[in-house]
Amino acid sequence: MYAEVFTTMQSTTPPTLLQVDQLACERDERSLFVGLQFTVKAGEIWHIKGPNGAGKTSLLRQLAGLLPVDQGQVSFPTGKQLLYIGHKLSIKDQLSANENLSWLTALTVSSTENQRYAALEKVGLRGYEESLAAQLSAGQRRRIALARLHLNPAPLWLLDEPLTAMDQQGVMDEQRWFVEHLRTGGAIVLTSHQDLLLDNVKILDLSAAVEAAL
Repeated sequence: MYAEVFTTMQSTTPPTLLQVDQLACERDERSLFVGLQFTVKAGEIWHIKGPNGAGKTSLLRQLAGLLPVDQGQVSFPTGKQLLYIGHKLSIKDQLSANENLSWLTALTVSSTENQRYAALEKVGLRGYEESLAAQLSAGQRRRIALARLHLNPAPLWLLDEPLTAMDQQGVMDEQRWFVEHLRTGGAIVLTSHQDLLLDNVKILDLSAAVEAAL
């Protein structure tokens, strides 16, 4: 459906945004995976798959620097410029969509109210900017978190289950945003129980790394 995104990339070798070498992860004295090795270049989207408990979320958190690296190395050849959006959205019920977005982005980027309103409009929340999060659906709450994609210029996106709770239109909208990001030289590493409607998605299946850890 979005095949043209990769054919329109420049023919020159894209820069490496993330390099992972022999990465391992241990949680609660149990090895989740060992020996992970992959390279993420500009214009690429990586889909992390694996059974429940394989360490998909732990891997993303290691890449984001939120979990220690037990073995191996995670490096950012062009600089550590990333945006991480976890499965737990940290949306506060007592705040409006606009206030939540302001709070979520405060530590990484500065934004004006006009910029936040524009970002919320892009994710389909026009008219809900001042609605309390407690009054919104699960999908709308996820859209608040995803509005960060339109405020943060980081080239590398790390997204944990971004399609969860989204209706069909929401899933299509997200993948359109993915395409736009890839076209501008960004890269995406995500987990999802849903298959992506994109061509040339690179699959990282943790099953083999899990078996090696047993």
